[in-house]
Amino acid sequence: MDLQLTGSRVLVTGGTRGIGRAIVEAFADEGAAVEFCARDAGEIETTEKELADRGAGVRGVRVDVRDGAALRGWVDAAAGRLGGLDAVVANVSAIAVPDTEENWYTSFETDLMHTVRLAKAALPHLEASGRGSIVAISSVSGREADFAAGPYATMKTAILGYVKGLAYQLAGRGVRANVVSPGNTYFEGGFWHGAEQNMPDLYASQLAQNPTGRMGTPQEMARAVVFLSSPVSAFTTGTHLLVDGALSHGIQL
Repeated sequence: MDLQLTGSRVLVTGGTRGIGRAIVEAFADEGAAVEFCARDAGEIETTEKELADRGAGVRGVRVDVRDGAALRGWVDAAAGRLGGLDAVVANVSAIAVPDTEENWYTSFETDLMHTVRLAKAALPHLEASGRGSIVAISSVSGREADFAAGPYATMKTAILGYVKGLAYQLAGRGVRANVVSPGNTYFEGGFWHGAEQNMPDLYASQLAQNPTGRMGTPQEMARAVVFLSSPVSAFTTGTHLLVDGALSHGIQL
């Protein structure tokens, strides 16, 4: 299927590792020009070099998404460099699971408010595109009460509510808004890789709960994001797509 993304202009927050890196790669492989942000300058440089020959160009910029002014500045500057924006993906998460007061503030700023600020900053550019798309990354923990209940899961739930309302508000303005909620996703250096080494009981219990017998890959999550962002999904807005290998049990109405 041709996703009609050749030449599209895309922003991704947190594009050097895991799901974010896979999203950047997937967009680039569809012929899009992609700009991503991250905090680690060394990881940005490595990602740029490794993806230099992919798509219509991949560029990284050092941004802390908790800094609202810096995030807005990056969006506008990137839109200028790319000649506009067709899609943005709010991917960054603090993954602040322990129930501490500090993690509540960190999760609020990193997970929820960066999503809100990215959407608001990108909106004028997405409207001008005529086929604008916003995709936010939530989590199966935003829908199911599980081990991550607390700051992480609460902010992921809030993202679902925010994006649903955003989709309704923007439906007549040519901009779509959707959510992808990954299930447990395994990659080297990621949360579940660390849990396998340091919290083997948690890792084993979560692995056992998935009827597929495995955790997902970043690439499997990225494909869902890219599909929802593409023009072939032009009538899909306000949706919440779980990609969890049947880990969740509730019926989504």
